[in-house]
Amino acid sequence: MPSSPSPSAVTLDRVTFAWPDGSPALTGVSGSFGDGRTGLVGRNGAGKSTLLRLIAGELTPTSGSVTTSGEVAFLPQQLTLDVDRRVADLLGIAGPLDAVRAIAAGDVDPARFDAVGDAWDVEARAEAALAEAGLSPDFLDRRVGELSGGEAVLVAVAGIRLRRAPITLLDEPTNNLDRDARERLAAMMSTWRGTLVVVSHDVSLLERMDDTVELYGQTLSVFGGPYSAWRAWLDGEQDAARQAERDAAQAMRKEKRQRIEAEVKLAHRARTAKRAEAEKRVPKIIAHGRRMAAEVSAGRLRTEVGAKEDAARRALDEAGRRVRSDESLRIEVPDPGVSRSRRIATIADAERSWVVQGPERLALIGRNGTGKTTLLERLVAGGVRDSSGSGGSGSSSAPSAEAHVEHIGYLPQRVDGLDDARSVFENVAASAPHVPEKELRNRLARFLLRGAMADRPVSALSGGERFRAALAMLLLADPAPQLVVLDEPTNNLDLDTVDQLVEALRAYRGAVLVVSHDDAFLARLDLDLTLEIDAEGRLNEV
Repeated sequence: MPSSPSPSAVTLDRVTFAWPDGSPALTGVSGSFGDGRTGLVGRNGAGKSTLLRLIAGELTPTSGSVTTSGEVAFLPQQLTLDVDRRVADLLGIAGPLDAVRAIAAGDVDPARFDAVGDAWDVEARAEAALAEAGLSPDFLDRRVGELSGGEAVLVAVAGIRLRRAPITLLDEPTNNLDRDARERLAAMMSTWRGTLVVVSHDVSLLERMDDTVELYGQTLSVFGGPYSAWRAWLDGEQDAARQAERDAAQAMRKEKRQRIEAEVKLAHRARTAKRAEAEKRVPKIIAHGRRMAAEVSAGRLRTEVGAKEDAARRALDEAGRRVRSDESLRIEVPDPGVSRSRRIATIADAERSWVVQGPERLALIGRNGTGKTTLLERLVAGGVRDSSGSGGSGSSSAPSAEAHVEHIGYLPQRVDGLDDARSVFENVAASAPHVPEKELRNRLARFLLRGAMADRPVSALSGGERFRAALAMLLLADPAPQLVVLDEPTNNLDLDTVDQLVEALRAYRGAVLVVSHDDAFLARLDLDLTLEIDAEGRLNEV
């Protein structure tokens, strides 16, 4: 059941935020976060990422206030998009690190000493933080673009640990992480000091939280306990709400039936009285008196049954408001016309090759840094190859990939195939230039991208909204892709949206190649083949 939070480190007072186009993201949200670990949950588009950005100070409320008890460290969803940053930048130590190294090399500029301050051991502390995240010291001088998505997230979390800020906000931190990396992250969180607020759709991570806060319908509700305790409470509350709605509907039908029966009875009495008066079976003055009394009685009865029916209607409305009826994606995938005999792609290592043929579904798994994303990029960048050719040269230990079709839809791990300055509609229209605007907007609406949101710049979208835009651009492309390539597609998605994605991919009649660390997601795709890349670049069937 809902609980009261511990003493507040973050307080939200009637916070409202609207985007520049005037569309509201949050309206009148109040609540607080206390010390300890809190999982912040809610459906895609509820405003979770916006809420974190407001707390972090990246956004300013349109009205209301956000109060924090200390410095706030923030890990955003889109961290990995800035590929030119150094790892030292992500750790927040680039300035003092470069200064220490310059001084060690003989630079005596006073500005260097000012940059170091008291942080003479900065390199040693940074290497220790990287080791805690399972990363080697040589990561310090790498570029983010050289890291896998999972490695970049671990580096950023290590940097936040180095800062020791009293309030930490993490937005989908397990995105792109393999099993081992998730365990390392979980271990780091188990010893986290201060206030930690985590937005995540990773149930195993949410189970490690002390409290769960849901953002739903512009309301923050705090629950004592991890995700499973909140889910059990919510399921029970919704079961009770649906039963109350059924009971209220039954009571409403009963009161309506009784009102109709009363109206029939009153109409019968009125006809009888009118006939008696017309036939003069009783003196006129007595008949008139009876008619007046009947009218008074009828009015009283109508008022009584009407009041009961109105009360039943209000009870039904109230019960209905307790039952959640959330919109979900309605993804309709086009038919690319791929025959079962059509060669789609070839994937190979130094010893073997595998051919993807017809509408087959293939999964590629492996630890972070083994080259899964590189292999996908190589496949997509390779373009059209002779379908009679052989995939993989066999001359390198790294796996190779070769496409034999022209139309490939690629959804990258970093969801960076969108133009941030253009609107959602403009991005999707660019991939379907021959589809009329009205029809394309109707199709976008099935991805819950409608109205003002479809015309909003991509840069203003949440992680889940951004994913939906990228998925729409991929699946609504004209002509339809013959091969769909997905890199960690369940990142940023709530569980209901994952269900819709699974249904869409299972209905798709082209070939699918997917990289994912989400075992539950892969198990539902009816895969034809699963290949695992090991540290030496070998491919093995699983």
